[in-house]
Amino acid sequence: MSNEGGLLALLRGWFGGVSAKRWRAPPSTRLYAVGDIHGRDDLLERLMARILEDGRSGAPERRVVVFLGDYVDRGPGSADVLDLLAGWTPPDIQVVCLKGNHEAMMMAFLAEPEGGKRWIASGGLEALASYGITLASTKGGDLRRAGEALNRVLPAHHRRFLEGLALSHVEGDYCFVHAGLRPGRALKDQDADDLLWIRKPFLTFEGTFPHMVVHGHTPSREPVIRPHRLGIDTGAWTRGMLTCVVLEGSERRFLSVKDD
Repeated sequence: MSNEGGLLALLRGWFGGVSAKRWRAPPSTRLYAVGDIHGRDDLLERLMARILEDGRSGAPERRVVVFLGDYVDRGPGSADVLDLLAGWTPPDIQVVCLKGNHEAMMMAFLAEPEGGKRWIASGGLEALASYGITLASTKGGDLRRAGEALNRVLPAHHRRFLEGLALSHVEGDYCFVHAGLRPGRALKDQDADDLLWIRKPFLTFEGTFPHMVVHGHTPSREPVIRPHRLGIDTGAWTRGMLTCVVLEGSERRFLSVKDD
């Protein structure tokens, strides 16, 4: 093959519909990764059905579904989303749920409500409403009362779900995280805040990581494909579109559901 042909093949692998040959799922495994849900239980329920239907084709030996975090806040159905995820145990499918920054803020509010203004301003008000809790103001006393109410009504299986969320997951050549990685650090040395919150310098990084990083956190109109990362937050709350990437062998494709 000529040098020009090799370069064209590499560029097609980086930016086309099929991954570069180096990025591969584990053998006989089909991976699904789902972007930020943000209280859109209606979209989640439809996408779960699409994943189950898709999983029946091709009969891979192993199927893994990774949810990338940000299940709560902003949309109207935070409680229903947690109910769906905490109770989803499809046969012959491994389900991995990662923590997003919004779950981290919610857990911090449960532990210390009076410090929860940031969560309230970031969609926590809608999450509280999904549990039947109203907030009179963001004054300390009102925050404390709302926190006490949420601790009282939060179902035990929701709390177990939130407390059990992982920060990252690796499958073959793919690393799944909520927000991204800090360049120059091994995965084991990454800071939890970066995994949950990072944008720059991750989004502007032009090098590569040992893995292709599959992430959410930063919304876009369509999936973002770069040499080192694949962003799949397509704005379930803002644009009414929830996206799942399907990874098998060296191929990638997308499933999505959207508002009618």
